[in-house]
Order: sequence, then structure tokens, then C-alpha cells
Amino acid sequence: MSAVPSARVFLDHNATSPLRPQARTAMLDALDQGGNASSIHADGRAARLRVEQARREIAALTGADPRGIVFTSGASEANALALHPALEVRGRRVTCDVLLVGAGEHPSVLHGHRFAPEQVETLPLDTDGRIDLEALDTALVRHAADGRQVLVSVMLANNETGILQPVAEAAALAHARGAVLHCDAVQGAGRIALDIAALGADFLTLSSHKLGGPQGAGALVAGHGDNIVRQPLIAGGGQERGRRAGTENVAALAGFGAAARTAEAELSGEGARLAGLRDRLEAGLVACVPDAIVLGANVARLPNTVCVIFPGIKAETLVIALDLAHLSVSAGSACSSGKVGASHVLKAMGLADEHARGAIRLSLGWSSTDEDIDAALAAIGRTVPRVRNRPERAA
Repeated sequence: MSAVPSARVFLDHNATSPLRPQARTAMLDALDQGGNASSIHADGRAARLRVEQARREIAALTGADPRGIVFTSGASEANALALHPALEVRGRRVTCDVLLVGAGEHPSVLHGHRFAPEQVETLPLDTDGRIDLEALDTALVRHAADGRQVLVSVMLANNETGILQPVAEAAALAHARGAVLHCDAVQGAGRIALDIAALGADFLTLSSHKLGGPQGAGALVAGHGDNIVRQPLIAGGGQERGRRAGTENVAALAGFGAAARTAEAELSGEGARLAGLRDRLEAGLVACVPDAIVLGANVARLPNTVCVIFPGIKAETLVIALDLAHLSVSAGSACSSGKVGASHVLKAMGLADEHARGAIRLSLGWSSTDEDIDAALAAIGRTVPRVRNRPERAA
């Protein structure tokens, strides 16, 4: 029997991607320099230059106007900022009465934030895990007929399955009915081409640590430089043009910008590399566990994400067993770790409760290698039969 490898294999980039060397260098430089970006002396101006450079780098990654980027502490805060009834879109002031969200959205969107619970309407997914566009259009027509202003929130790619959502189509439907569209693009940024104009999004959310930047930084990106949320989530000083108060985390933003710049530069080759690793991982999973079910295999999805069900095993049990085998993977969203239960995403796709409780996610990233795939397949090939054959399971 072969020995269990001592080195860990990290296949949980959708939870957080390891810090890129370029981001680390940018952060250390910023920490060494110091300075408050709101100060007018030389140290403050130097810090401000770093913040504005990061803003330009995020804009380049998304095809946005740098003026429309508001830095936050992360994507959850950016979503909370965006999900507010009082908006201004291309010079038009709107007050939204209803928030429409897909059933597979991240919990930070499903909660509705500054919309009252009775103002939030959840739309179904189809069996392929994509928002039901017919249901969206029906809801838009109904609310427009009743004179209600609508905000729609649709993610770019699902964090659990990697399945891409029809954002551009949803935006076209929304805009045809006078609605506004927000897109949580956290999982797609740096992994697939991202153009906010092509998506048609009025607002778009990003997270630094999903693309190899530091944790604790995010951004709300406007589809047009003048699009704003009229009521800041955090009020106080005049930072971020009055749209988000608080002293900027210069080092984190410098790292965020460097990660975005690096991800954009490597995007074309990296996407193909990750897709090759993903496909090899999936083929190996089915070869070593023939009854494994790969979700989303026949629809467009991220090149880095594998969501797989091993029938008869609870996801949390397998995640723990694989952790002991030195393999890091997730069951559902990392934001829901520790909460035992069926995935709301998989249940919305119509999967039986047993399957919705049994899916694990393996997600690749910039640091993933062929050797990682080999080690992961070896660990899973050993672990799945052992977990299935445990006496307590038979009892």
C-alpha cells in the first residue's frame, strides 16, 4: 500500500485563491511606504497613487470606467452596497420596489440586504442550473404592468457548480422593461473574459482573494461611470468620492490591483490550461469512482470548477476524510462551511435531497499543477471506497 503524501494539495480556489507573488510584492511595497491616501502631503499622495493605480487595474480587468469603481472590504460588502432601492443609472434616478434574484445566488445576495424581505422575489433555476429566463421575463412584465421599478441580481458563474449564467440575456430582458441589473462576478473574474459592457450589467461585484489577491478587499464596479448607489452603506468621510467612507486599505488594494493585472495578462493561456486540468480531473474521477456524477458537464461553465456527487456519501463526511488525506476541497459555499445541510443551489436545480447533500467542489487556480491532479485522484480513489465501507455506515 502506497504511503499517504505529506504535502497538501489545495483544490479550493473558489473559496480563496493563494496569494499571487505579484500581489505579495505590491502589498509589501505599500506597507513599507505607509501613508494615508487621504493626506495631502507627499506620503499621502504616494499612497493615493497606489489606490488609483489599483482602480485602473480593476477597470482594465472589467472594461469599466475607473471613476465607477468603489473599493470595499470584500464582495459581501459590495453586494450589500449594491442591493439598495435608491440608485442612479446613466443620470436617471430610480427607486426600486422589487429585487429579483436567482435561486442559486450567493447567500450575500439572497438575503436582499437593504430590501425588505417582502420586496425580494426568488426566481427558479432550470435543470442545468441557470436562471430561468422565461420566469424572469414573466416577473418583469408583471411588475412593469403594476408600475413597480425592479432591480435584478444575477451572478456571472455559480460558486458551487461553476455553471455560467445568461447575464447578457437577463440584462437585455431587464433593460427592455426599465429594470436595473446587478451582477455578482466574483467567481468569473480572472478566469474568463469579463467585459461589463458586453454583459450589460449596471453594477458588478468583484472580490480580491478569488483571483489571487489578499482577503479583505473587493469592489463594486459601475457599468457607466456615473452609475451610483444613492445611499452609502458606510457613511462618514469623503473617501471613494463619498460612496464608501473609511480609510482605504492601501496595501490590500495594491495587492488587489496587482492580482487583477496579472490575471488579465495571463487570461487567454490560463483559461485553456485550467480547462485541460479540469477535464483530466473529471475523467479520472469517473474512472476511479464509476458512479460519480459530474454536475454541469454539458453546459457552459468555468474552466476551473468541478462539482461532483459520490452517491451514498455525505459531502461533509467526505470533505473531512479528504482533509485527513491532505486534500483541501469544499462542500458548497465556503461562506456556509460548518452548516450541515443540502446545498440550496443543487436543490434549486431539482436534485434529490440525498444528492444535494452529497456534492463536493474541487476548484483549480493559478497555482494548480498536473501533479495536484494526480495526487487528488489518488486521494479520492483511496478515500471514497474506505468511507463507503465504514461499519458505522452499514449499521
